[in-house]
Amino acid sequence: MSQTKIYSNRCWVNNCLQPATVLIQNGIIQSVELNKQPDAEDYGDLVMMPGVIDAHVHINQPGRTEWEGFATATKAAAAGGITMLADMPLNSSPVTTSVSALQDKIKASKGLLSVNIGFYGGIVPGNNDQIIPLAEAGVIGFKCFLIHSGIDEFPNVTEQDLEQAMPLIAKTGLPLLVHCEIEGIAPLIKDSTSYKSYLASRPGSWEIDAVEMMIQLCRKYKCRVHIVHVSYAGTLDIIKMAKAEGLPITAETCPHYIFFNAEEIPDANTLYKCAPPIRDKKNNNLLKQAFKEGTLDFIASDHSPAPPDIKEINSGNLQKAWGGIAGLQFLLSSSWSALKEELSIEQFIPLLTSRPASFLSLKDQGAIKPGYTANLVLWNPEKEFLIDSLKVYHRYPISPYVGAYLFGEVAVTFLNGNKVFNNEVFSLGVGKAL
Repeated sequence: MSQTKIYSNRCWVNNCLQPATVLIQNGIIQSVELNKQPDAEDYGDLVMMPGVIDAHVHINQPGRTEWEGFATATKAAAAGGITMLADMPLNSSPVTTSVSALQDKIKASKGLLSVNIGFYGGIVPGNNDQIIPLAEAGVIGFKCFLIHSGIDEFPNVTEQDLEQAMPLIAKTGLPLLVHCEIEGIAPLIKDSTSYKSYLASRPGSWEIDAVEMMIQLCRKYKCRVHIVHVSYAGTLDIIKMAKAEGLPITAETCPHYIFFNAEEIPDANTLYKCAPPIRDKKNNNLLKQAFKEGTLDFIASDHSPAPPDIKEINSGNLQKAWGGIAGLQFLLSSSWSALKEELSIEQFIPLLTSRPASFLSLKDQGAIKPGYTANLVLWNPEKEFLIDSLKVYHRYPISPYVGAYLFGEVAVTFLNGNKVFNNEVFSLGVGKAL
């Protein structure tokens, strides 16, 4: 019977940081003692908290493993203190819009996972007959787009499609995650290397139109709706009012929308291209404030990598480049770096732990308490460090975070009670598909 005791002066217990020893047995937290046990491994002043839960990740296996695969993505996740991630349905081939495709994805992941993983099912025109079977097969939610997804095999849905799908999804109790942009009038991109031109081509009004439509449908069908990667602050009051009404609405944003600002993004640098786009500093400061009042529920990476040629690294063509940012490994540190002047660490920790755990109905994760799975991360929120491309474990070390200084270096990650990352030493392939 394996047993481990670990101690920290700053352990996240009962929603505050305090000295505590955590006893782990067979991968489960057996007890939490609010003192230092003499035989415990001592991690000093490192913050010990539940492992980070990333509810929005694009891993492209099977079918596009040259973009990113389970082995590289989950290794990077472990290095970033992530112990659970949720994989989106559209970048693999086949896309996860049927039970057979889900089974293909689960099979492809075997033996390659360094953290635990769950899978979303996809909603596309014509696959309503797969909604209930996918739920019964174990998906943790459903994802749809209201605009072209970037993947032709995963077409966007219309309001009419959702009128048919949402009553079925509501029966499952699972959330519907929505990319909220509805294409409307916008300036054409005249200079394909100009970030300002790209930003103008996807105005905030597209997000407002989409969020308003989803709130109306949520009200009608009482289906859980989750707005992914909120980038436009003009949607915040709309979301706030829907929550006040008691509708089952949740929303997230991503580190790149609060760490970077449009004013500082150079032209012809496609590493910053994502959809919706990174907006101006004034807008992004309002996103930060939205965490304080609960309008935004949690943070997710929206890790969406691509090879250098598809990312148009050499050409700098923002119109042609794949729209996605590689940031999985940096979720904890980039989020903390962006928010540490706005939130206390006590306000921050739930954004990456208990709140995404609640969203995904992970009843044994997101807290340090007896009976919970021993998924833990130890990190130093005061330490500033450089993101070196040689220590990036994604499939490709191309990211706007490379070369940046971030606060919050991860030292050790425990998965199911075992060290999967310990100062750049890994235990690979020990994760589980949930």
